[in-house]
Amino acid sequence: MLHTLATTVPSLRAAMGFLSFNVPALIVSLISLVIGLLMVMVFGYTSDQKAIHIAKEHLKAHLLALRLFQDQIPVVMRSYGRILLATGRYLRLAFKPLLFVILPLTILVVQLDRYLGSIPLEPGQPFLVKARVANPELLNEASLQLPSGLATTSPAVHVPATNEVAWRVVAEKDGDYEVNVQASDQTLVKRVVVASGLARLSPVRLRGQFWERMLVSGEPALPENSPIQAIEVQYSSRNIAFAGLEWNWIWLFFVLSMVAGFLFKSVLGIEI
Repeated sequence: MLHTLATTVPSLRAAMGFLSFNVPALIVSLISLVIGLLMVMVFGYTSDQKAIHIAKEHLKAHLLALRLFQDQIPVVMRSYGRILLATGRYLRLAFKPLLFVILPLTILVVQLDRYLGSIPLEPGQPFLVKARVANPELLNEASLQLPSGLATTSPAVHVPATNEVAWRVVAEKDGDYEVNVQASDQTLVKRVVVASGLARLSPVRLRGQFWERMLVSGEPALPENSPIQAIEVQYSSRNIAFAGLEWNWIWLFFVLSMVAGFLFKSVLGIEI
């Protein structure tokens, strides 16, 4: 009995460690599989399948002509022109389905990046909190106020060239913290996440245009009259181990989605 436990417990720990390590890869794989299927179905329902089939057949015929008549220059030149026309026709037919998926796909990638793009901070790991002020005169006025559980480890560093001030901070324990940056009698809040596993992260809080904030920030905008233009927390980028390589999650997502799409198109008989 003891021998069985002694051999089983390490195996369970190893398996749990493996699963925990690969949770991001599992999430990206499942989402890529679903998105690949949905994109193929949308393409099939919104495209002219017959016209796409004809365009592809014409393209194949012109490519075959290049191989068969490669020693006849006039035929080769005409084939090149027809290949360009056939390619343009195919791209025109494929553009309509793209319009249906590009905006939802962009929004999905932006939202997933909040969870998969960066790694939460760890207790004892030093990180930077940076504030960019509206003009250099405010650099000496900017101050950082920390909640219990966070502490600065060095004096503030001022960078006049970029109107930035930076503080080196360390966390004592896991938590979802709010740090306050004060300048010109205004106090602005920035969220800081110290945790293990996946968490929704926003590296920067901005005073800017809607689209800029949507792409890079997951927090409400700073007030328009704020003396601070941006507050940033230095999170590390996440790399996902998959197939023996280290991947940025977006590259892995697009590669797996394309593979899934080609598999599903063959199963469903959809021309792409």
